[in-house]
Amino acid sequence: MDNPFPPQRPSSPPTERSPSARGGVPLDQRLKKGRSVTLSPVTPGSPSGCSAQPGPSPEAAEGEARLPTAVCPALLEKVRGLGETERVCEKAGCNHSRMAETGQSSAMAENSAVAVAPTAAPTMLEELLEITAQSLVRTEVAEHYEVIRELGRGKYGHVMLVTHRQRGTPMALKLLPKASTKLHTFLYEYCVALSLATHPAIIGMFGIAIESSQYYGFLYEPAMHKDLISIIKPRDGIPEPAAKHCAKQLVSALEFIHSRGLVYRDVKPENVLLFDPECRRIKLTDFGLTRPKGTKLKLVAGVIPYTAPELSNTTDAQGVPIDASMDAWAFGVLLFCLLTGYFPWEQSLPNDPFFEDFMLWQETGLEENLPRHWKRLTAEAALMLRSLLALDPAKRGPVGGALRYVDCPWRQDEGHGEKAAVKP
Repeated sequence: MDNPFPPQRPSSPPTERSPSARGGVPLDQRLKKGRSVTLSPVTPGSPSGCSAQPGPSPEAAEGEARLPTAVCPALLEKVRGLGETERVCEKAGCNHSRMAETGQSSAMAENSAVAVAPTAAPTMLEELLEITAQSLVRTEVAEHYEVIRELGRGKYGHVMLVTHRQRGTPMALKLLPKASTKLHTFLYEYCVALSLATHPAIIGMFGIAIESSQYYGFLYEPAMHKDLISIIKPRDGIPEPAAKHCAKQLVSALEFIHSRGLVYRDVKPENVLLFDPECRRIKLTDFGLTRPKGTKLKLVAGVIPYTAPELSNTTDAQGVPIDASMDAWAFGVLLFCLLTGYFPWEQSLPNDPFFEDFMLWQETGLEENLPRHWKRLTAEAALMLRSLLALDPAKRGPVGGALRYVDCPWRQDEGHGEKAAVKP
């Protein structure tokens, strides 16, 4: 079966809401009406993300990527809380005194993983931004890297598979055109990703940021099995064990991000990279939309299935402060897609018939009000999603709440579980 279309482009529901048509939007049909969402901070000049997604990486790229640092560990000490600076610098083979004076990078010198402090307050990101700007490598891509092929392309940029000319290391190179990308936009996404990269379910960074004549770019480990959207079968989903593998790792990654005082804001299958076909090892990528908790956002365009209703319905000109509950909502939508092969709705607005059905079931919990495709779920899975998708963000369960259900059956067709009727 052909790969489904990306979830931000779901199909429109039928105009006649017959019982056979209610309950979800197939992933393999395009959106005929409506637009994607663009949520921007109220403060002008802030960065936006790149929707280019890494595709398959070469089979030769086996094992964990080693992470050379592009910024001297000594300069990062106060930003990331590194201890034993001299030992780290010696391991990296860099001359931090010379680098501090010249702004040069030791990225090409030696492989070395950079430790990350237990907490990374948003204010520290500004310091990391300044440090990275001073050590940005100015070079043309072809000088140090051989381009193999394009892995993905989106509105804001594209991703290339490259190899280092001297070491032969395969890497994914994300390129953002300088003509349409502010330096701060690029540096912000790079620094956020770098500050989170030590988590096992977040994409590893090579710590190399470059500026060419036409592009800003940074390098990260290439995925070996495309992304999560590539394995979701429309009207079917993915095997339940794979869905549970994804759930556990995404919970860990999102909780890690939230512990740093950040909200990811871009939970969707395209941003989940696969490192094996069964989803035993996945990694979250693309941090262009990640913002500190409390950042106020305003709605400037339409909505997508992953957008929480408090954002879809807002009329507040001052913007809506973001928090982790918005990631929980998007995570719930993603899990529904994995288990059914459908979107639960096109947009979380009362005029969406699928969302209207869902609201009725949320309010009553009665089996007779259960939308059609939700009936494929067990009572345990429905309870899990009902918590993650609570209409009131104050009552919405955290992403970690999903872990209470991983030992329970999630699908009726797995031969286990009770009907998905959940009493309020």
